[in-house]
Amino acid sequence: MNHGDGTRQSAPAAHLPPLHLPVLYAQVMDGLQVTEDGTYLDGTFGRGGHARGVLERLGPGGRLLLMDKDPEAIAVAGREFGPDSRVSIFRGSFAALADWDATAGGLDGVLLDLGVSSPQLDVAERGFSFGKDGPLDMRMDPDAGDSAADWLARADEREIADVLWTYGEEKQSRRIARAIVARRAQAPLTRTAQLAELIASVMPRGKHDIHPATRSFQAIRIHINRELADLETGLDAALSRLKPVGRLAVISFHSLEDRIVKRFVNLHAKAPPGNRRLPAQQEFVPTLRAIGDAQKGTAAEIAANPRARSAVLRVAEKLGTGNREPGMKALRERSGSRGADASGHGHAAFPVPRSLFPALQESAP
Repeated sequence: MNHGDGTRQSAPAAHLPPLHLPVLYAQVMDGLQVTEDGTYLDGTFGRGGHARGVLERLGPGGRLLLMDKDPEAIAVAGREFGPDSRVSIFRGSFAALADWDATAGGLDGVLLDLGVSSPQLDVAERGFSFGKDGPLDMRMDPDAGDSAADWLARADEREIADVLWTYGEEKQSRRIARAIVARRAQAPLTRTAQLAELIASVMPRGKHDIHPATRSFQAIRIHINRELADLETGLDAALSRLKPVGRLAVISFHSLEDRIVKRFVNLHAKAPPGNRRLPAQQEFVPTLRAIGDAQKGTAAEIAANPRARSAVLRVAEKLGTGNREPGMKALRERSGSRGADASGHGHAAFPVPRSLFPALQESAP
């Protein structure tokens, strides 16, 4: 096993204990088209469900590269995959996959399973779940950046409202932000149950199809972990490292993620619309080919695993070098996006609000 520090441990393939299948398992395996001697990267190891499927299909000459920024996931990878000499492990965000020397030789496939993992949700101490009381943390990498509690303690009302609206599509973003600021003036918000109860207390009465805190928790988590910024950077990095005919498979769990993935594939697969008022442009040469349409779980899978209900898989194949300006930067310039999130970080290929703080506009929901 290579830990990214240049050391390598050789050992026969480990017997990997069977676990429940992850979402869209069969579709992912079919989409990646694993070859025995290929090199594949799982950028979101989690607990290794998809990685096990890839490793089972590799021969002695194949390689499996595993990444995750969660130290607990990396610990599991080391225990269960570490003895296998075909496996290399690196702790970090998939946004930095092109900076890992192990990817320099090119990749035959890249898998990204986005969002929060089931183990993260299940452990109250991680602070991801409004259904389990724990420290208000939400960091996928607990050693990096501010916790949710830290951010909520210092962000002003406008920033909080904008994050809730932009990343959670929360219609009551202004009301919730005001309540958070008022409550923290009395005492800090440090527990998930405190925040969930506060949000529920200010939501309009009536029936809710989901818990009143669902969208707010999602939004804060995305913001704290810079998930959409990492996604855009990671897609660019994956394309740069994929070999011709290499496959990119991305599982999304909400519309903001899926919109970025869809537009990224279209950017590299489809010619931009022409403009007769401008000089003729160089002929477009695609670098990606979409493999089928977006895929969702079957009725049987959703019945067995409710998390699969919102999962969407998109698969694309790299065609060659092409002539398109690389990256999401080109998409932002073409779409006229400002390219910054609520905190000023450089991303936002998805439609951005009309102003930096739209939640305070009278016309905003």
